[in-house]
Amino acid sequence: MKPKEKGNGRRAGQRWVAVAGRRPVLEALAAGRPIREIWLAEGAHGRAAGEIEQAAEARGVRVVRVPRREIDARAPLAVHQGVVAYVQAIEYAPLEVLLERAKGAGPGLLLVLDGIEDPQNLGALIRTGDAAGVHGVVIGKHRAAGLTEAAVKASAGAAYHVPVAQVTNIARTLDLLKEEGFWTVAASPEGDRTLWDVDFTVPTAVVVGSEGKGLSRLVEERCDVRARLPMAGAVSSLNASVAGALFLFEAVRQRRSGAGST
Repeated sequence: MKPKEKGNGRRAGQRWVAVAGRRPVLEALAAGRPIREIWLAEGAHGRAAGEIEQAAEARGVRVVRVPRREIDARAPLAVHQGVVAYVQAIEYAPLEVLLERAKGAGPGLLLVLDGIEDPQNLGALIRTGDAAGVHGVVIGKHRAAGLTEAAVKASAGAAYHVPVAQVTNIARTLDLLKEEGFWTVAASPEGDRTLWDVDFTVPTAVVVGSEGKGLSRLVEERCDVRARLPMAGAVSSLNASVAGALFLFEAVRQRRSGAGST
């Protein structure tokens, strides 16, 4: 069974992706994303199914009941929970859009990712960025995960709300951010201070490196400061998404308390 070619917001040349799972589909509906069609497994009932049908009806999106095996075939690697939606693919935002968002909402907060290759980590970082109120996420174009179906699902729908800019050169982008008044803070195990000793109350770009290699030399050298997480155990570093979360929420803590560090 194939989804219909006619549907909500369809335009010639539009690219559609399958988004699986109840929460990601509900977030796509809530965010107003163009949705061609939603497949809901036959026999799927309950609160979640009802919320999806109600939200789809309000948006004028067609819901089709199909055998669960049809959804299994379309999303074989996903925990689809009996629902998949054909959603317009997310487009990357120009860096200028992130800067405008940051300038219009107090001290800017951006998350810059250098070489994150695991789409699960990328999605988790976007989700954390949304929770922390970042004005955008910057990722590299080469040797890095992009906004794939897996990354969008891992973000639990946050990718529909947080603009993501994809740039060719992270190091040069950091130079541009500094020209725009951003303090660039590298999350580095070799940092000369802890994250608690960094002032996050000014416009800040938190820079997180890849899961295995960390930050590239050029990127780390471009940052204004390198900060580390105090590690008391035998393991010398944390998962990239965990490290990013700790840095971002230290920024949240300082901004809410009004107590920056020096």
